[in-house]
Amino acid sequence: MFRRIITYCLIAGTTLAIAGAGAAFALYLWAANDLVSITRVSDYRAPQVTTVYARDKSIIGYLFREKRFLVNLDAMPPHLTKAFLAIEDARFFDHPGVDFRAIARAFINNMLESERIQGGSTITQQLVKRLLLTPEKSLERKIKEAILAYRLENYLTKEQILYLYLNHIYLGNSSYGVEAAARTYFGKHVGELTLAESAVLAGLPQAPSKNNPYTRPDNAGERRLNVLGRMLQLGFITREEYDAAVAQPLVYKQMPDPSWTVGSWYLEEVRRQLIAFFDEANVRRLGLAIDIYGEEAVYEGGLHVYTAMDPVHQRAAEQALRAGLHEADHRRGWRGPLEQLRGAEQAGFLKSSAFSPRDLDNSGWVKALVLRVDKNGADVALGNSYKGYISVRSMDWCRTPNPRIAAAGAAKIQDATKVLSPGDVVFVSAYGATGDANPTSAPADPENKKNPVEAYDSGSVTPDTVIQLCLEQTPDLQGALASIEIAGGDLVAIAGGYHFSPESQFNRATQARRQPGSSFKPVVYSAAVDQGFTPGTIVYDTPFVLPDRYTRRIWTPGNADGKFLGPIPVSRAIAASRNVSTVRVAQQIGMEAVVQRAHDLGIPGDIPAVLAVSLGSYEATPQTMAEAYSAFANSGKRIKPRIITAIENCWREPLVTFEADVQEAVSPQNAFVMDYLLKGVVSGGTGSAARVLNKPMGGKTGTSNDERDAWFIGFTPYLVTSVWIGYDNNIPMGRSEYGGKAALPVFIKYRKVVEPFYPPDDFPVPPGITWSAGQSDADGKKGAGFPMISGIPPRYDSGGGDDLGEQLMKEEMFF
Repeated sequence: MFRRIITYCLIAGTTLAIAGAGAAFALYLWAANDLVSITRVSDYRAPQVTTVYARDKSIIGYLFREKRFLVNLDAMPPHLTKAFLAIEDARFFDHPGVDFRAIARAFINNMLESERIQGGSTITQQLVKRLLLTPEKSLERKIKEAILAYRLENYLTKEQILYLYLNHIYLGNSSYGVEAAARTYFGKHVGELTLAESAVLAGLPQAPSKNNPYTRPDNAGERRLNVLGRMLQLGFITREEYDAAVAQPLVYKQMPDPSWTVGSWYLEEVRRQLIAFFDEANVRRLGLAIDIYGEEAVYEGGLHVYTAMDPVHQRAAEQALRAGLHEADHRRGWRGPLEQLRGAEQAGFLKSSAFSPRDLDNSGWVKALVLRVDKNGADVALGNSYKGYISVRSMDWCRTPNPRIAAAGAAKIQDATKVLSPGDVVFVSAYGATGDANPTSAPADPENKKNPVEAYDSGSVTPDTVIQLCLEQTPDLQGALASIEIAGGDLVAIAGGYHFSPESQFNRATQARRQPGSSFKPVVYSAAVDQGFTPGTIVYDTPFVLPDRYTRRIWTPGNADGKFLGPIPVSRAIAASRNVSTVRVAQQIGMEAVVQRAHDLGIPGDIPAVLAVSLGSYEATPQTMAEAYSAFANSGKRIKPRIITAIENCWREPLVTFEADVQEAVSPQNAFVMDYLLKGVVSGGTGSAARVLNKPMGGKTGTSNDERDAWFIGFTPYLVTSVWIGYDNNIPMGRSEYGGKAALPVFIKYRKVVEPFYPPDDFPVPPGITWSAGQSDADGKKGAGFPMISGIPPRYDSGGGDDLGEQLMKEEMFF
């Protein structure tokens, strides 16, 4: 009887075992039926950060969708990998992908607690879940996870799996992988992490938000102790190492991210060019060793992009442009407060406006609430605890905007009640501000003997201090600067507006097409030089009329000053920017020659061959105009500059290099004659303020109709810089806002910073230049010789006197 029972039990057990095995096999077949291929893991390309460098190899910024920097295991400190293994998967090197012992332990521990505190997933399972499966929680997904983990262990080595995991895992604060997390939480690279810091990172994967060191430092600290305790328990660290790590104070700080700070305009232009360059068709045409394209290549490829940006030039360009726009905006006048608050709104504003005296450091601007105003000034509140005063003396620029009245002729503000009212919210800066974060109305100038301005000292300010302030407003006027270094054809700086922001990313230096006004005139005179015009050729600054071919309306070209100088040499005509003379020269040589010269100099498009174009009515970008003038600076060779110099893949293997596109636009002799003429603009013409730079320099101012655009383009043999100022909506800037007043000061501020990096060399004289004997110099005075091109018969008189209008009517060369 006993034997029969034993036999029945054995038969039943065997049957159940076979049934269980069959059920398990069926369950395996069911779960494995539609599993993804494990090879996808080896094919997986983790999205990485693309790094953009300046030409001195400093970092301009990062481009990414996921903030991740790949780093090899041997670059990670051993205690970092041990920390992750201790808390996530202590038997990682022993199990085949699924740890049934850990699953059982987690099940028991979780049953003993009121909430789930421990998981049984191995690092391999976690990697599978993130790379191959959906995040849903179901039995089917769990079984698939286990199957794939087992397969992965037989496909990759343990080290390869650990490498993928530590570089892929999300660790909070937009940080993917341990290198990004090290930068985010400790401001260092992963190889520099201490044991205590490594334990903090290891404690993040299961709940990055809950254990965020910035928002929940207590949780992060407790989790760190758990990790360290587990490492001690497993023998990964000694008691001495444990004690030292527990005692180490933790300082959380983020590695500075240079992205979208200095060089934002440049970085945005690089971003735009990269996306266009990595177009699939272009990549295939060039045969580049990369299989992702467009935005995916830029934001996920982990590229290393080297650029031509010079940080010194870029910072100087941005600061000069902002300062120039600030000054020009002040000449325009006061547009009014940011907002007007009443009653309870004022109390709510002050309560929500946290203020510290340090906010005014580094030329900071802050919002202030006007409390009381009298003729002499305004009392303002800065947050709930501090107060300030704006004197009417700092409001002398605050006239009511009127573009028909020049700032110099406007009455100065002498009554603060004409400017401010109680309840106004305004921007203010410190009187005596120092630093360069913003342009300010009264920067520190203690050495000024006539009106010294002592530096603002935030450390001495108490709630009882009345802070002396200046009224500020953000310019609505815009501008741009582009600067090309001649030697290598590098675009060393571009500033595309007053301030780069998510709301203002339009790069006016490279994208805004505006009328260059008189800065186009060198194109006309360059074409004329090839037809025998010399600096001494007499041209006529005398009135004439032109009928429109279609409307028969009369166009009477005039000069900005409303005067006519009569017969004058070309050198004086261009130095004084005489419009009428230029139109006459354009007629004499033919507008077809002018259009062709514009194209030679790189100004693109279907330029109409009409005389109005000779005065700059055709549109071009600031960078395009800098390129055109580069031919004069570079012995006739026009430079289309490079912005990107080289690109490497994520493993720093070269992908492509770039050189500037240099083309001969005019002869070296033509360029030298133009250098001579444009040096006259600086030495004694509309650009004479640039003489302060004390360098051999050519340049030309430009102003379009109704002062809608103001330009200055200047150059030495080493550097050419184009500056444009104007409104985006093309409204007039105001009377007398000429190129020499609005744009030239920006040029000077920028070049004062960078000129010490270049020698004071003059333009080289090419072969084929002869000199006149005692003819007119660049200022139209007798005694100095001027250059001429050998082999081109010189024209001593351009002709085209008072009968020009009648002649043009006969030739039908109308406006």
